[in-house]
Amino acid sequence: MTPDKRLARVVGVPGAVLMGLGSMLGTGVFVSIGIAAGVTGPSVVLAVALAAAVATFNGLSSAQLAASHPVSGGTYEYGHRYLNPTLGFVAGWMFLGAKSASAATAALGLAGYLLGAVGHVGVTERVAVALVVVGLLTAVVASGMRQSSRTNVVFVSITIVALLAFLAAGLPSALAGAPARLADLFAGAGDGQWGRDLLHATALMFVAYTGYGRIATMGEEIRDPARSIPRAIVITLLASMALYVAIAFVVVAAVDIADLAAATESSGAPLALVAQSFEVPGIAMLVVVGAATAMVGVLINLLLGLSRVLLAMARRGDMPRGLSLLEGEQPSPRRAVLVVGVIIAGLCLIGSLKTTWSFSAFTVLVYYALTNLAALRLPAASRLFPRWIPACGLLSCVGLAFWVEPMIWIAGLVLIGVGLIWHACAQHVTRLQ
Repeated sequence: MTPDKRLARVVGVPGAVLMGLGSMLGTGVFVSIGIAAGVTGPSVVLAVALAAAVATFNGLSSAQLAASHPVSGGTYEYGHRYLNPTLGFVAGWMFLGAKSASAATAALGLAGYLLGAVGHVGVTERVAVALVVVGLLTAVVASGMRQSSRTNVVFVSITIVALLAFLAAGLPSALAGAPARLADLFAGAGDGQWGRDLLHATALMFVAYTGYGRIATMGEEIRDPARSIPRAIVITLLASMALYVAIAFVVVAAVDIADLAAATESSGAPLALVAQSFEVPGIAMLVVVGAATAMVGVLINLLLGLSRVLLAMARRGDMPRGLSLLEGEQPSPRRAVLVVGVIIAGLCLIGSLKTTWSFSAFTVLVYYALTNLAALRLPAASRLFPRWIPACGLLSCVGLAFWVEPMIWIAGLVLIGVGLIWHACAQHVTRLQ
């Protein structure tokens, strides 16, 4: 084993799209819509649309950066190349924090759906099941990219079938309930609190779209990256946007919004509640199966993306060098995967989906603010899109980041401070060697 091995290019456009969808069609659709609905009520439909617009700016910035610099590590590497080492490190540090929290939310959400199907909603049981899931999937991802990619294709396919069935079964109820329930879509629009709640919910929903980042962080493993990465990101964004908007409409129009928010807080399984109100037999159980495969897909893709960023940071000495080792017949950063698995398991112990998801929202918005800043520094010859796109992405990310709860963004700022201290110490050690 040696740190000088390179990851094999084994993923094409279809596989990259499925990898992106596997990261997006999970916690975002099965959990976060319920969390955001508890913040802003029926206006969550608007939050989904606004978050999609912000994600578009960020996705296009990520696409052109990944096409011009196709290596593992995402904005950690782009920051080093187009900004400076300190900002590059902050990007990598924020990615680790954001996506570890997102992965913990996925594991807790999966546990909620599984336990809810058998009549259990306790926090202790939810945490225990989440820890088991994280352990099993960490072992799968550590085995290598091909095995993980094949598992992902199966799970994403099942999830898409379940979501389409959910939409078909719920459309009659949604159309019947829409006149009454969507009448409050703009209720309180003249009140400042309504605007604050909408922006808070938009920040929470933005995280649901950021799975396309898995495509960029795995640039070293994608065939013909200059063409494949932008195509895969755009296709992934369009497909996810269509599904998210449609599902948000059905969810809000079919059931009482207060019941939806309460189900999210108590069981972590809001779509299961909605499906139980449909007249189609078996649809609730299909939603549980779809949620299970979706969350597993999210966890697989987050373990992949996080381990690749940790790998890139270890190669530069920002993390312990031993984490850059690639092992096995198909080179895999097993040590990095195991460390990521331990971090996610630790965050699962919090037990609160809203807390982990909100922390993910703040840290991922900081990460993508740096992504857009790096995209603004691209030379003209490498630019695929006009400069106003990353400019809008930068402004929207900075603007949304501080609409989450104050304790969340304070914790995020503390994490940045801790990271900068770590970085300074790591650089000092490197200079002494």
